[in-house]
Amino acid sequence: MLSRPLVSRVLLLRSLKNSADNVKQVKRNGSHGVWSYRVVPPMPSKRATLLAEVLGGFAWWWIFFHIFTEPEHVYGEWPYIDPSTWTDEELGIPPDSQGSLPRINV
Repeated sequence: MLSRPLVSRVLLLRSLKNSADNVKQVKRNGSHGVWSYRVVPPMPSKRATLLAEVLGGFAWWWIFFHIFTEPEHVYGEWPYIDPSTWTDEELGIPPDSQGSLPRINV
Protein backbone atom coordinates (compact mmCIF):
# COMPACT_ATOMS: atom_id res chain seq x y z
CA MET A 1 0.00 0.00 0.00
CA LEU A 2 1.03 3.53 -0.66
CA SER A 3 1.60 5.71 2.27
CA ARG A 4 -0.49 8.78 2.84
CA PRO A 5 2.29 11.37 2.08
CA LEU A 6 3.06 9.65 -1.21
CA VAL A 7 -0.60 9.77 -2.28
CA SER A 8 -0.85 13.45 -1.36
CA ARG A 9 2.29 14.19 -3.42
CA VAL A 10 0.87 12.39 -6.44
CA LEU A 11 -2.37 14.34 -6.17
CA LEU A 12 -0.44 17.61 -5.77
CA LEU A 13 1.71 16.90 -8.82
CA ARG A 14 -1.37 16.00 -10.86
CA SER A 15 -3.11 19.26 -9.88
CA LEU A 16 0.04 21.25 -10.72
CA LYS A 17 0.20 19.55 -14.10
CA ASN A 18 -3.44 20.45 -14.78
CA SER A 19 -2.90 24.07 -13.76
CA ALA A 20 0.22 24.26 -15.95
CA ASP A 21 -1.85 23.00 -18.90
CA ASN A 22 -4.40 25.75 -18.26
CA VAL A 23 -1.67 28.42 -18.24
CA LYS A 24 -0.35 27.10 -21.55
CA GLN A 25 -3.85 27.26 -22.97
CA VAL A 26 -4.23 30.93 -21.94
CA LYS A 27 -0.82 31.84 -23.32
CA ARG A 28 -1.44 30.03 -26.58
CA ASN A 29 -4.78 31.78 -27.20
CA GLY A 30 -3.64 35.19 -25.98
CA SER A 31 -2.21 36.78 -29.11
CA HIS A 32 -2.42 40.44 -28.06
CA GLY A 33 0.65 40.83 -25.91
CA VAL A 34 1.15 39.92 -22.29
CA TRP A 35 -2.00 39.25 -20.29
CA SER A 36 -1.96 40.69 -16.77
CA TYR A 37 -4.79 40.74 -14.28
CA ARG A 38 -4.53 42.92 -11.15
CA VAL A 39 -0.80 43.29 -11.59
CA VAL A 40 1.29 46.00 -13.18
CA PRO A 41 1.91 45.14 -16.84
CA PRO A 42 5.52 44.80 -17.92
CA MET A 43 7.32 47.90 -19.20
CA PRO A 44 7.69 48.19 -22.97
CA SER A 45 11.07 47.44 -24.44
CA LYS A 46 13.57 50.23 -25.06
CA ARG A 47 13.24 49.61 -28.78
CA ALA A 48 9.47 50.14 -28.68
CA THR A 49 9.85 53.29 -26.58
CA LEU A 50 12.50 54.72 -28.92
CA LEU A 51 10.40 53.89 -31.98
CA ALA A 52 7.36 55.65 -30.43
CA GLU A 53 9.44 58.74 -29.64
CA VAL A 54 10.89 58.87 -33.16
CA LEU A 55 7.50 58.47 -34.83
CA GLY A 56 5.94 61.10 -32.56
CA GLY A 57 8.78 63.53 -33.28
CA PHE A 58 8.41 62.95 -37.01
CA ALA A 59 4.65 63.58 -36.82
CA TRP A 60 5.14 66.93 -35.01
CA TRP A 61 7.93 67.91 -37.44
CA TRP A 62 5.56 67.20 -40.34
CA ILE A 63 2.80 69.34 -38.80
CA PHE A 64 5.00 72.33 -37.94
CA PHE A 65 6.96 72.20 -41.22
CA HIS A 66 3.76 72.41 -43.23
CA ILE A 67 2.32 75.17 -41.03
CA PHE A 68 5.45 77.29 -41.56
CA THR A 69 5.88 76.57 -45.28
CA GLU A 70 2.22 76.47 -46.33
CA PRO A 71 0.23 78.77 -44.00
CA GLU A 72 -2.64 78.90 -46.53
CA HIS A 73 -3.88 75.63 -45.08
CA VAL A 74 -4.47 77.38 -41.75
CA TYR A 75 -5.30 80.99 -42.75
CA GLY A 76 -7.09 80.31 -46.03
CA GLU A 77 -6.13 80.94 -49.65
CA TRP A 78 -7.83 84.32 -50.22
CA PRO A 79 -5.81 87.55 -50.33
CA TYR A 80 -5.65 89.72 -47.22
CA ILE A 81 -7.79 92.86 -47.54
CA ASP A 82 -6.54 96.02 -45.86
CA PRO A 83 -9.44 97.49 -43.81
CA SER A 84 -8.19 101.04 -44.30
CA THR A 85 -9.23 100.82 -47.98
CA TRP A 86 -12.91 100.22 -47.16
CA THR A 87 -15.34 103.03 -47.89
CA ASP A 88 -17.94 104.46 -45.53
CA GLU A 89 -20.66 102.96 -47.69
CA GLU A 90 -19.16 99.47 -47.40
CA LEU A 91 -18.94 99.92 -43.64
CA GLY A 92 -22.53 101.20 -43.40
CA ILE A 93 -21.63 104.71 -42.20
CA PRO A 94 -24.05 107.42 -43.43
CA PRO A 95 -22.56 110.48 -45.21
CA ASP A 96 -21.81 113.62 -43.16
CA SER A 97 -24.39 115.65 -45.12
CA GLN A 98 -27.17 113.55 -43.61
CA GLY A 99 -26.59 115.07 -40.17
CA SER A 100 -26.06 113.49 -36.82
CA LEU A 101 -27.42 110.08 -36.02
CA PRO A 102 -30.82 109.96 -34.32
CA ARG A 103 -30.70 109.40 -30.59
CA ILE A 104 -32.49 106.44 -29.16
CA ASN A 105 -34.00 106.98 -25.70
CA VAL A 106 -33.60 103.94 -23.59
